[in-house]
Amino acid sequence: MKKLNRLYLGTNTKMYKTIAETTSFLTQLRQLTEDLADSPLTLFVIPSFTSLESANRITSGSHIRLGAQNMCWEDQGQFTGEISPVMLKEVGVSVVEIGHSERRHVFRENDFDQEKKTAKAAQSGFTPLLCIGETLTQREYGLSGETLSTQLKVGLHSITTEQAEQLWIAYEPVWAIGVNGIPADSDYVAERHAGIRRILCARFGEEQGSRIPILYGGSVNPQNAQELIALPDVDGLFIGRSAWDASQFNRIIRQVMPLYMNK
Repeated sequence: MKKLNRLYLGTNTKMYKTIAETTSFLTQLRQLTEDLADSPLTLFVIPSFTSLESANRITSGSHIRLGAQNMCWEDQGQFTGEISPVMLKEVGVSVVEIGHSERRHVFRENDFDQEKKTAKAAQSGFTPLLCIGETLTQREYGLSGETLSTQLKVGLHSITTEQAEQLWIAYEPVWAIGVNGIPADSDYVAERHAGIRRILCARFGEEQGSRIPILYGGSVNPQNAQELIALPDVDGLFIGRSAWDASQFNRIIRQVMPLYMNK
């Protein structure tokens, strides 16, 4: 499969950085990567909800896209504790992360919840970043392919071919993320990404399906980032704590960019 013309690199800071820590991180990251503003790089950061307004002041007008970690499927209503797309637009969000494994497995959201959120994000003009991934038990039972297929088919059920133009997919094996994550080997990642690409092409047609970025996330670090980005159908990296230091994130970006553009 031919690589895309852009490289996608980003991070989700989960429930870690405060507003002050987020603004410091983004200020440094913007300065360190300013020279890449006109390069074929899509760089994005997904901080906490409380940091979004401050983060927007730093990233507005820059090459860094701002994302939200979750979103309700309604514009307003009796949804205590939720955040609506209208609210996210007010603070400059352009990417919405949907279906992260912690939303699925800690907060018990299901595939049909992700379908509603993905559809609403697309209808609201955001870039939906749909996260998918199998658990270790599902992998051990040989259900990885079926699990990812179900998550994709349900999650994208309401997405039109036109809306798929803005869609991103992040493959994050549940067993490979977090503090105790087990890094996946390159052959396994390549196999899963190829399977995801086949499903996208079957769902949206070969032309559109081949243009949807598929990012890999799961214990990505400076030691394995280059090997991962060189794999077929890996169009970017969704990096965890290895990207939470701006200098280290900048180093990873510069490690992988030449490899991706030349593969």
